[in-house]
Amino acid sequence: MNVKMEKLEKNIVKLEITVEAKRFNEALKKSCAKNSKTMNIPGFRKGKAPMNIIKKFYGEGVFFEDAINFCCDDTYPEALKQYDINPLDYPQIEILEIGEGKEFIYTASVSVVPEVQVGDYKGLEAKKVEYNVTDEEIENQLKGLQEKNARIEEKIDGTVAMGDIATIDFKGFIEDVAFEGGEGTDFELEIGSGSFIDTFEDQLIGLKAGESKEVNVMFPEQYGRDDLNGKQATFNVSVKSMKEKELPAIDDEFAKEVSEFETLEELRNDIKVALEKSCRDREKKELEEAVIEALCANVAMDIPEVMIKRETDIMLKDLEMKLKYQGLDLEAYYQYTNNTEEKVREFMKEAAEKRVKTDLVITEIAKIEKIEATEEELLEKAREVAKQYGDKDLDKTAELIMQAQKQYLMIDVVNEKVIKMLVDSAKVTA
Repeated sequence: MNVKMEKLEKNIVKLEITVEAKRFNEALKKSCAKNSKTMNIPGFRKGKAPMNIIKKFYGEGVFFEDAINFCCDDTYPEALKQYDINPLDYPQIEILEIGEGKEFIYTASVSVVPEVQVGDYKGLEAKKVEYNVTDEEIENQLKGLQEKNARIEEKIDGTVAMGDIATIDFKGFIEDVAFEGGEGTDFELEIGSGSFIDTFEDQLIGLKAGESKEVNVMFPEQYGRDDLNGKQATFNVSVKSMKEKELPAIDDEFAKEVSEFETLEELRNDIKVALEKSCRDREKKELEEAVIEALCANVAMDIPEVMIKRETDIMLKDLEMKLKYQGLDLEAYYQYTNNTEEKVREFMKEAAEKRVKTDLVITEIAKIEKIEATEEELLEKAREVAKQYGDKDLDKTAELIMQAQKQYLMIDVVNEKVIKMLVDSAKVTA
């Protein structure tokens, strides 16, 4: 067998593979043995007619299709191995020459992982943004706890006020025509939550239970539905009942009820510590992203479409899983956002290409630096994953994860080590 390789644009390689006549004839015999059992030849039982008789009856190329498949299945992997090629998808096969007693010549074109020239990757310049915890953030956290522990009481007298929960019926119209999704019954709306568009909630303030009102609002220009974007709408709203929140006082007793602490000061300090950790985590993540951005800015490569498509498939699958946790599916999402799968894929394409480029560059640096994951590091990563499942027997769960996802753990650990090396060597300015 003889193989010639030609590199085409967009990281496609074209292999011209010449198979000896003897080897192709063997593939023809194998094809004959497979197919002759189903062929009816006068004067012969099925499977007993000689090959030359069958060819006269059905034509010279009757066994070519399977012979080609047998031959390509055997010789294509050998050709890949000869040039150390790692294909990304199935090859495009083109037959150049075929015939019994002749050399079988074909080409196989396939996308391959692009070559990565990373250049200088140490001493990259990046800016670090610092985040500090404010008293306002701490108070907002306390108010959030206060809201969660509020008592909800029926409001018999009075009118709808800011912070109340109004049970309403509503129906929306655009130019006196009701629109899809604009109607609700016994809907509980917290006034001031911003759940509804424009000033819808504000216009209900002052209504009593049993009263109705015509509410006029404007849909945002980028609402997400072509039939509603930027449109003036009218809602007929009826207030059926009201509830009001009774917020607990934020004091030492409150701290005891909502936490393990005895005083409000201790609770405040705990909240501050948690917020400061969140700030440090955010700073670390954004610095890593800045370093990677600087790294990829100096690397030019032509990424095969198949790699971008695969990454887009993963992103779309992630979106589907997130929607599933919210009780939705992709079709409902497309309908609600006035999108199609094609539009969403196009929207994701740039991010997918960026992910692929980052992975390729980091993988190349790991090779250059000979960065690998130890068994201890893999086990520790497995334990981190196990913690997310909330399983008490971390060691057992970690072992199962090691068995099922070791390759993915290895990629994560190596990537983290490469990124840490890049950040440690970077020229960072505040």
